[in-house]
Amino acid sequence: MEITVNEKKMVIDNFTTLFELRDQIKPDADVVIINGYQTDTDIKLQEGDKISLIRKGEIPDKSEIKYLMMARHTPGVHDKLQKGFVAIAGLGGLGSNVAVSLARMGIGTIKLIDFDIVEPSNLNRQQYFIHQIGKSKTEALKDTLLNINPYNTYLTENIYITAENAKKTLKGYDVIIEAFDKAKNKAMLINECLKHFPGKCIIGASGVAGVFDTESLKIHKIGKNTYIVGDMVNEARPGCGLMATRVAVAANMQAHLAVRYLLGEI
Repeated sequence: MEITVNEKKMVIDNFTTLFELRDQIKPDADVVIINGYQTDTDIKLQEGDKISLIRKGEIPDKSEIKYLMMARHTPGVHDKLQKGFVAIAGLGGLGSNVAVSLARMGIGTIKLIDFDIVEPSNLNRQQYFIHQIGKSKTEALKDTLLNINPYNTYLTENIYITAENAKKTLKGYDVIIEAFDKAKNKAMLINECLKHFPGKCIIGASGVAGVFDTESLKIHKIGKNTYIVGDMVNEARPGCGLMATRVAVAANMQAHLAVRYLLGEI
């Protein structure tokens, strides 16, 4: 029967077990993953199984790293996500966290859009570092993503999105993530996307500030492929700041919606 080991197809005896295979191929492997699940239990292998054998502390060959990074993914997910095109408008607390999660998931092409630079108050919730203060958010975040997963394509556009340039900036993407701070900019972007890209997935956010219970963060479906994440009430205001924990929860809800859309789950 045919199986895949560290992304290389091979034919094995029908009665081979997982640990027998490990002992034959990589006996010093101390992480054994089968079909996305790390296991310490020996089992009989079946046709089509995908196995990853990893030795902790070992830096794999460059040709293997890409696939070993995705070893814990559900089989088939990575291949589908590599074909995805996602644009992220706004690279603050929401957008930068969305980008990191989508990079880790292996989204094939991610466009990073912002006009601002990294400044100290960003560091309480955004995916930037002290040494990046003063750099454009687009380039700083691209550098970070390349250090997380260099096998995706990252495009950048240092631009302030308006009703006049939104269509040109966002054309050609399967999913558009709205990650602005101000309500009027959020509304503008979503309205422009609905007007110009009615068949695409649009994912916005509203009401993610403060330290309120994260259970109040909900997914609100407002159109066929249009979603808003948040409690729809608690926007940033005096006495109600933007906090890393709650913002990151909302951002990952946005990212997960994008993933589910690209996989055909919603």
